[in-house]
Order: sequence, then C-alpha cells, then structure tokens
Amino acid sequence: MTTAFSELLIAFEVHSVERIRAILDAGFDVKRPVEGKTPVTYLLEMYFRSDRFPGCLRLLLDRGAALDDPKLESVLLNDPGALEAAVKRDRTLLQHRASLASAFTPLIGATLLHVAAEYGNLAETEKLLALGADVNARAATDAHGMNGHTPLFHTVNSNANRSAPVMKLLLANGARTDIQLQGITWGKGFQWETTCFDVTPISYAQLGLLPQMHRTEHDCYENVKALLQASGRAIPPLENIPNRYLAK
Repeated sequence: MTTAFSELLIAFEVHSVERIRAILDAGFDVKRPVEGKTPVTYLLEMYFRSDRFPGCLRLLLDRGAALDDPKLESVLLNDPGALEAAVKRDRTLLQHRASLASAFTPLIGATLLHVAAEYGNLAETEKLLALGADVNARAATDAHGMNGHTPLFHTVNSNANRSAPVMKLLLANGARTDIQLQGITWGKGFQWETTCFDVTPISYAQLGLLPQMHRTEHDCYENVKALLQASGRAIPPLENIPNRYLAK
C-alpha cells in the first residue's frame, strides 16, 4: 500500500474534501484499484458518516471514478433533484435492489430508501417517500434466513446517531416497529461482525449498548423511547445505564 493511498484512506475516514483533492491533484489515479477495490468503494465502506460524504463522492466522480451501481448516485450524493429526475425517467428505480458493503446494517438486496437511511441522507429520504417509495420494503435475506429488514433498522443504531432524524421521518410515514427478524448480521465482513438474533427495531436500537457498536447510552435510549412512543407503547423509566459501572 503506497503512502499516497494511506493518506487517501485517512482523508476518506474524516471526509476531508480538501485533503482528497490535494492527493488527487498530486497525481493519484482514482480509477486504479488497490488490493482489488477501487478508491470509491473504500470511501463507501468507511466507518464515518457525515454531511461531508456527498462532497467527497462528488469529487471522486468528477475526477473519473465510477460507482459499481450508477443507480445509487443521486441517493449517495443526497441530491433530491437528481433523484426526482431519474425516477421520472424510470419509475422502476423505486423498486431497484442494490448490494454494497456496509460497516453497520447490511445493504444486500436493499432499496434506495435503505441506502438513504443507512447514510443518514434526510433530504433524499424525504424525496423518496414523496415519490412513493415503500417505507416498509424488505431487504434480501441470506441463505440462513438472516436480514430481510426494513429501512427503519438502518436508522435506530447509526454512527453518532446521524440517522435519528431519518428514523423519526420514517416513523411519521408509517414505518412498522413490530417487524421481528430471524436475525441480522451487523458489520458483515468487518472485524466487528456480530450476529443478532430475533430482533425488532426496538431491540436493535438497544443493541447499540454492545461495545462493538460504539453507540452512546443516551442515544440508544432516546431511540428506544422514540420507537416505543411511535408504537403506542408505554415508556417505562429507563434509568439503568448498563455500562456506567465500568467507568468506576
């Protein structure tokens, strides 16, 4: 792995458009695979989520990079205008199924709404719902019957709770909180891969308390409260912070 590519990965990890541009200006080829993957794929797989991600992706695309699935471009760029134009050209985009590596909740056989929810792209989520996307569409299940989750699952346990506004929007548009999966594989293919069995959106939100999830107790319980409220259930006192004693 070259020094330039190592520096590019760091720039990807913090979503620094300026640092990426400097590396590309110095001659790095965005179309050249490194260890079997293109730079744009590395960017998509990064752990971090932020509003700066679309700018990083746009820069790579402008410099000649290409997505493995071009139909995801407007969603990943959080560009509702481009999405609306694309759907007007081809209504089947709302049923399109995509598969890409995800550091967190799986994106296998996922709709555009799953992708928007995973990356916390609120504007794109709003546009997809307005265009008629199915709020309770199910992702693919694997050979063991795992996954098959709805977009809501991507929002209840997100990096830095980025997708909480998307969660509330999906709930307001009829996302079901009572769907129970046989299981879901968190971080498939990454070092933190974790199999979670018999999960609902509520239990999946609480699983953010697992250390490998890297979520805060406050965010986990705020999401649990929002999900319980949306489902019409009573919200009991949530005073038990199970990891607090570890700090003593």
